[in-house]
Order: sequence, then structure tokens, then C-alpha cells
Amino acid sequence: MTTQTHNIHPFFKEKGLLVPVIMLSLIGVVMVCSASSAISMENYNTLYFYMKKQAVFCLISICIMFIVASFPYRLYKNFAYIILLAAIGLLCSVMVPAISVTAGGAQRWVNLGGFTFQPSEFAKLALIIFLGYSLAKKQHMIKDFSVGFIPHIFVFSIIASLIIIQPDFGTVVVLGLITWGMMFIAGVRILHLISPLPLLVPLAYFLVVKVDYRLERILIFLNPWADPYNTGYQITHSLKAFGSGGIFGQGIGLGMQKQHYLPEPHTDFIFSIIGEELGLVGVLFILILYLILLIKGTQIAKNCKNLFGTIMASGLTIYIGVQVFINAGVALGLLPTKGLTLPFISYGGTSLVINMTAMGILMNIGASKDHEQGV
Repeated sequence: MTTQTHNIHPFFKEKGLLVPVIMLSLIGVVMVCSASSAISMENYNTLYFYMKKQAVFCLISICIMFIVASFPYRLYKNFAYIILLAAIGLLCSVMVPAISVTAGGAQRWVNLGGFTFQPSEFAKLALIIFLGYSLAKKQHMIKDFSVGFIPHIFVFSIIASLIIIQPDFGTVVVLGLITWGMMFIAGVRILHLISPLPLLVPLAYFLVVKVDYRLERILIFLNPWADPYNTGYQITHSLKAFGSGGIFGQGIGLGMQKQHYLPEPHTDFIFSIIGEELGLVGVLFILILYLILLIKGTQIAKNCKNLFGTIMASGLTIYIGVQVFINAGVALGLLPTKGLTLPFISYGGTSLVINMTAMGILMNIGASKDHEQGV
């Protein structure tokens, strides 16, 4: 029985990850089709342009997840610095006019041979791998401020600086929460973790209060109905989508907010379209799938007997959890507006590939022999 269990591929062995990820991805294809139909018809004279691309992304991503799940996670320690430097290089390439792509006033993408790629998505995964390796390696001195805290904050600061100039404040927040969470789990002193707070206050003032559009987002978050036809347009229409969905929803394809009312209905605000078309039942079902995934990720981190695997599994789980929390929070008006996708569901090839890659790594950690004593 034990031999048969070991012969099962990690992709199939970790059903607690595989099932919710596949279900979320398939739901994503369907909801991208519905949410993007009006935009797709207007721009490409077909209802299915974005859906077809998302379906291809989904198939490719599942294949990548299968391949990554086959790759022993311990080997990432040998490539941690290479992966990190590659991420930094890609972030720098965004500033090269010849290959950079600008959309919505942000310069966050690069075009490599006809393939548009968002380096900040790869940077999230690269930072998790590096922190997992470095925090585990320095475990014997993790309580030392100059060893357990400074080097990791320094690396985070480099990546954050390159992303903030794109600008992409939301991704910096995600990276900050991942970094803090991984250092906390690795055993960095709480006093060290809260030490940057005095510096964050003036920095937040400069990045938020002194930047008009970010300050506007904060003010609109506090009272979106003060200007529902201008600055509060996104959030008010998002709330209208949830309100009109009721318990069971209007039905797939029957929502109205995607009809040129709610901006970015197939990316940032796809959760709102889900609320309108699938109702409270659909929203709860999707949140339960995410909860199952996060519980499984937590169990993998807890049961792993290898510190590198534990820390990295924790980072990968935090990575998905934070993005779900922020995207859903924004759509429900619980957080200020940020341009973050809903994992596995929102339209976008880069985010889907990176999310699936993260799950492939998590699958391998969960199925590794490090768990023999914990199963």
C-alpha cells in the first residue's frame, strides 16, 4: 500500500489542491466568457475572444502545474538566487521602451516575441522561493536583527521599488504581507517585524496622501456614494452587481453590469459579476473552494518535516490567500480599489500561469517523503 501511494504523481496525490484549483479555473473560463462578452463583441466582433484565450491559458497552465509538481521542491534552493535575479531583471525590462507595454496609465508589461508578460507576477513567486531558502538557511541566527530581518527586507525593498514606479501599489502591498508572514513563520522576532512601522507612516503619507489618485481612492472608499457617477463609479456599480444578484443570481450571461457599466468586469471586478450572475450561493461556493485550498496549503506547511518546505509552503498559501482577500474586499467595498486579479478566475495569462506554478510547487511539497511521518 505504501509503495502504491508513493508511485502516485503529486499532481493526483494532492487532491485537496487539485480539485479546488481545477474547479476554480473552469469556473474562471465560464465567467470570463460571460463577463467579457460585451467588451469582446465591441472590440473584436465576437463574444468569445477573451474566453478562447482564457481557455488556452487554462490548458497551458494545468500542463505547467503538472510539470512543476514533478520537480522536487528541494532543488529550488539551488536556483533561488538565479530566479530572484531573473525577476529583478524582468522588472527592470519594464522600463525599456522597445519592449514595454503601457495600459491604463501603468507600465507593467513587457512584450517578448509577441507574448505579453507581467514581470511583477513572476516577482511574487521569485520572492517566495528566495525567502524560503534564505530564512531556512539562516535559521540558526534568525533572531539576529542583521541576519534574520535586514537581508530579507532589503531584497523586498529592491523588488518593491521597481514595482512601485510602474506604478503598482497593490502588488507591493501583497509582497509586503507575504514577506512579513514568511518571516513571522520562520521565527523572526516580533519586535524586528514591527520596527519599520515608524518609517512606514511618512512613506505611506508620501505614496498615498501626496499622490492624488491614491488619495482619491481612499476618500471614495470611505464614502463611494458621495460621487457615484465619477470617482465612486467602480465601487458603486460593483455593489449594485452584488445587490441585484440576490441569493441565486440573475443567471450566467444575464448580468447587466458587464454591459459597459462596470469597468474591467473580466479582470479586477469579475467577483462582482459572479455575485450578480451566480448570487450569494455562487459567491459562497467559490469562497469555500478557496477555503479548502488554503486549509490544505496550511496542512502541507504544518506537516512538512523540512524547514525550507514549511516556509515556502506557508508563503505560497499566504500568496493565494492575500490576493483572494484583497480582490474580494475591493469588490465588496471593504478595501480601497486596487488592480489585483482573483486567482484562477480573472482573465490573464501571466497570473494564471504563475498561480498554477505556485500550486504545482505546493503539490510537490505536500506529496514529498518529508510527510511520511505526518501522514
